[in-house]
Amino acid sequence: MTVSDGKHQREPMQLKRHRTRLSRLSKRMFRRIVEFKGIRRLPFEQYREHVQQHYDGPAGAVLALASLISLHEPLIGHLIRGKKFDVTHRKSLLDVGSGAGQILGHLLKEVDIDANFVAFDLSHQMLKRARLRLKDSRPNFVSGDLMKLPFADESFDCITCGWVIEHLPDPIPGLKEMGRVLTPGGSILIMATEDTFAGAMTSRTWKCRTYNRKRFQEACEKAGLHWKSELWFSKIHRFFRMGGILVELTRDDINALTSEAESAHEENSHDHDMATSV
Repeated sequence: MTVSDGKHQREPMQLKRHRTRLSRLSKRMFRRIVEFKGIRRLPFEQYREHVQQHYDGPAGAVLALASLISLHEPLIGHLIRGKKFDVTHRKSLLDVGSGAGQILGHLLKEVDIDANFVAFDLSHQMLKRARLRLKDSRPNFVSGDLMKLPFADESFDCITCGWVIEHLPDPIPGLKEMGRVLTPGGSILIMATEDTFAGAMTSRTWKCRTYNRKRFQEACEKAGLHWKSELWFSKIHRFFRMGGILVELTRDDINALTSEAESAHEENSHDHDMATSV
């Protein structure tokens, strides 16, 4: 092969890489143009009040219908019933950002009758709507701020948080708060809007930001939470990378203790085997 031939082979590869970079850049620019900007431009207190008014108003009134049309509510039910996120033996559950009760309704059906439930939301009006819609006396409805959860440490063995964390400019304080109130061995189900075309459009409708999957995982790790498993609504969602970010989280300190215990068990087994062989 001549030097000229090698040069000609490199040029198409360079051109392909250049086109790939341009494609990624154009997608990123599109998302930045379409994505809701208020969360980054407004002071947080002002933005939070804006979100509360948004959900107290007409947008919140149609949230339940929107969740049915988008299939989010039935898909969440399928995920929980299929035990992709297993809540069977949970006894104390916190649903952060309960909204119209789209997740809570499924939890009430799948968990033991004696389990304790807390429905938590920034919007008083959304909690009223959830109470009327679910018609169940078991949940305790509490209004408040995700970054200042009004609960004691290690209060819940199961936390669900569906499309809420993207209403925080920085997810780490909210993630840390959920980790604080989670019991050892408990799990958190997070569902968040991803930085895709569909996610950018969603952000405009619901006045939120989007998250890059890798960076969100890094934020979880900084908050002391471990990605136990990455979830998808269906094989189709997984193949086309649709449906947003769905992940089961556990506390890192508990994972560290488990790993240490397993290592100690392995060492003891090894010592026992050595002693037996002697």
